Amino acid sequence: MKIVADDKIPFLRGVLEPFADVVYVNGKTISREHLMDADALLTRTRTRCNGSLLEHTSVKFIGTATIGFDHIDTAWCEKNGIVWKNAPGCNASSVNQYKASVLANLSRIHGFKLKDKTLGGVGVGNVGSRVVNTAERIGMRVYLCDPPRVRNEGACGYISLEGIIRECDIITFHVPLNKEGIDKTYRMIDAEFLSKVNRGTIIINTSRGEIADGKALKNAILNKSIGGAVLDVWENEPDIDLELLTLCDIATPHIAGYSADGKARGTAMVIDELSRFFNLGIEGWEANNIPAPQDPLISINCMGLPEEDIIKKALLATFDVIKDDQQLRRNPADFEKLRGDYPPRREFKAYTLVLENGSTEIKHTCRKLGFNVL
Repeated sequence: MKIVADDKIPFLRGVLEPFADVVYVNGKTISREHLMDADALLTRTRTRCNGSLLEHTSVKFIGTATIGFDHIDTAWCEKNGIVWKNAPGCNASSVNQYKASVLANLSRIHGFKLKDKTLGGVGVGNVGSRVVNTAERIGMRVYLCDPPRVRNEGACGYISLEGIIRECDIITFHVPLNKEGIDKTYRMIDAEFLSKVNRGTIIINTSRGEIADGKALKNAILNKSIGGAVLDVWENEPDIDLELLTLCDIATPHIAGYSADGKARGTAMVIDELSRFFNLGIEGWEANNIPAPQDPLISINCMGLPEEDIIKKALLATFDVIKDDQQLRRNPADFEKLRGDYPPRREFKAYTLVLENGSTEIKHTCRKLGFNVL
């Protein structure tokens, strides 16, 4: 049995070698020649899995260690008998951590209290649901928009996109890239959308770059018809729009979901699916070598601090997105390198808070956010 794997899939080396000949290749350079005699392909988003790559190969299974799967021509694979699997929800907690850090920094950049702001979540799946729950726990008012869920579950608890535009100070997107159909999301953030939002609204996109029309977004920022933008994903990655980069409040190189925990979950989910397909018997595998945080104990003296400030201190002690923002601004040409060499980042669950003089309520809130609390 032969498996070709993207050499940047973390924690994978050594796991499948007892069962197969595993060939590791840079994801952008995986070719048909690599796959001619391969049984399986394990990938990330940089490998375009379509007929041009896969036709006349022996690949029977594709696993992508990512939530997104728009790099896979699913119709072609299904028509040609190739089973494909992704890792839904694997990085949801990681993106939640990223968004929490973004919100804390936006509060500082723009000089507002989060509890005075309303957040709209467009897309309320694995990722979006965590983000809006975190925003609520911080004290924000939240609105949810998810047309597919409304069709399946009813409208209770949801509002329309027009309602989000009308009501929200900050709009955050967690949607798949759909280029057509009733749930089309391609260039959802376009000139028309941006002309309708309230002046001062901040747009956050961590889903896919093509969700936003970059030219329209630049114009909206320059014309001050919106209050700002945060982008982790870009059109034409890695050749991103440098003018748009300079205009964003916060800009990062597609790393929102790049916590070590999220990467480990993605790899584990793909290994599970591979094992089931080929009957390898290694379902339930987990990475046991995730690096520990450098400072897993976070001490905060809560005396005299508002609850929001305590929470923001805790959030930023685990991850401050501004460090990633500064690296991208210094070296935008290193977009792929910044992703490939991204340092280990641990999620809230890897940290313990010591809240000196903290109330029972704030300790409860921090536990709900995912921290261990003493």
